Amino acid sequence: MDKNTIIIGVASDHAGFETKEHVKEWLTQQGYAIKDYGTNSAESCDYPDYAHALAYGLEKGEATIGIAVCGSGEGICITLNKHQSVRAALAWRPEIAKLSRQHNNANVLCMPGRFVSLLEAEQIVATFLSTEFEGGRHQRRIDKISIRK
Repeated sequence: MDKNTIIIGVASDHAGFETKEHVKEWLTQQGYAIKDYGTNSAESCDYPDYAHALAYGLEKGEATIGIAVCGSGEGICITLNKHQSVRAALAWRPEIAKLSRQHNNANVLCMPGRFVSLLEAEQIVATFLSTEFEGGRHQRRIDKISIRK
């Protein structure tokens, strides 16, 4: 992804706060623009509040792609995926982040803040942002994800 054309939305709960803050600083050093949807401290909070804020930011075009962190990565990922325009993928290794972009065209990376080191988080994010969607047969599958009433 071109650093000059994207805005990365970030969000976390208290358990993901340290990782989010580290990733945010690291991305800024890499030249990326960041939009932070909270939380703003390590004080206990509810991950859905920040997951929904990030998803709405993506829907409104405030952010191009997202990164979300909670303790396990699961809760924030489940919440994000309630939004039709979001394809959030949980990754705890760079290889999973790569496949989530190549095959699923994920637009939000979710990480388990309690289970990845800060260095691992950097590697996962770098892989996610540098991997392009392959399209082809994968697009056909993505087209089947949304539920239309």
